[in-house]
Amino acid sequence: MTWSEFCTLLAGIMPKTPLGEVVSIRSEEDKDILKSFTPEQHRIRNEWRNRQVESMTDEEKKDKIQELQEIFAKAFN
Repeated sequence: MTWSEFCTLLAGIMPKTPLGEVVSIRSEEDKDILKSFTPEQHRIRNEWRNRQVESMTDEEKKDKIQELQEIFAKAFN
């Protein structure tokens, strides 16, 4: 199977499947929805986010920190 074919099949997975649910949890950014997450959903999302950070290079981490500092500076200055 080619990568393109795999991506097409993966994109067609419905959100009500176990894999679709995990993908939805991992990608959720809406603060109101996050507030209603169960402890298990938070665990799934946090594990995914931690894994993403671990795979970032030091340069990518510095860039993200810089972005956050700019956001805070705009919000509180």
